Amino acid sequence: MQNTMKQYTVSSGNVFHDLELPGSEEMLAKAELARQIAAIVRCRHLNQAKTARLLGTTQPKISALLNGNLAGFSLERLIRFLTTLGRDVQIVVNPKPSNRPHARLSVAGGVAASSSQGEKSLP
Repeated sequence: MQNTMKQYTVSSGNVFHDLELPGSEEMLAKAELARQIAAIVRCRHLNQAKTARLLGTTQPKISALLNGNLAGFSLERLIRFLTTLGRDVQIVVNPKPSNRPHARLSVAGGVAASSSQGEKSLP
């Protein structure tokens, strides 16, 4: 029996950066915002048509969003969707630590699907 070592590369934590895609930090931020939107939609048991009406867009756009096709969505639009869904969105600007060579963009947040008692009454 032959024992072979498999090689792997440790991720940077950003798959888009690992794939050397331009705009990788914005892509990761958009993916995280979309993940949070999808979690809210699931938690509320909304279908795509109802979600589209609520967010003022079309069902095909919601389908694209929920399937991770984010090319047609800006960060601003995703943030607007989250606020429409009853989420506070906070943007915080901090100085870059001196031990890190580049500043970065990141999305931090609580559990997207956690619901307050009043959330069930939201559209």
